[in-house]
Amino acid sequence: MAVAADVGDERAVAALVESAISAYGRIDALFNNAGIIDDMALPADISPELWDRVLRVNLTGTFLVTRAVLPHMLRAGRGAIVNTASEAGVRGGAAGAAYTASKHGVVGMTRSVAWAYAKDGIRCNAILPGATLTGIADGATFDPTGAARLSPVLALGDQLARPEQMADAALFLASDAASFVNGAIVPVDGGWSAG
Repeated sequence: MAVAADVGDERAVAALVESAISAYGRIDALFNNAGIIDDMALPADISPELWDRVLRVNLTGTFLVTRAVLPHMLRAGRGAIVNTASEAGVRGGAAGAAYTASKHGVVGMTRSVAWAYAKDGIRCNAILPGATLTGIADGATFDPTGAARLSPVLALGDQLARPEQMADAALFLASDAASFVNGAIVPVDGGWSAG
């Protein structure tokens, strides 16, 4: 079942979660994968509007959907949450300022949820994709200075992942095969972060 929703809107998220509960009666797993990029602008150059938009989707959206499913998981006494962070969420500033900040926030939130709800049977982990063949950059306009500074870093990761490879990692973390994995921040980047 597909439901369109703005993850940065609390009412839309509530309706989304209610749709899942109405259709299936429970929520066993959540994969927070909605995300957008910024224009790779340097911190002095990014507009407050773009900053707010990126954090609203990437970080606030992850928070709102997680918060909405937690009561259902708590009632069930179990659940698995998987968040999509990014290599930018642990490697520092080799991406736009807003995107990097949002993904650092997702890493921190993942660890916080993992710790807070471990005794309630709820696990929370994150994957750190490297460069992946998705439509996230379709139609994006990049700041020339920021993009030029980023290009040497991107050259280090010349291997692009398929979306299915991210999904496989998320599926493992959401499954009972990962029943004792909690608070893990897992690179899924073909070895890019090892270099």
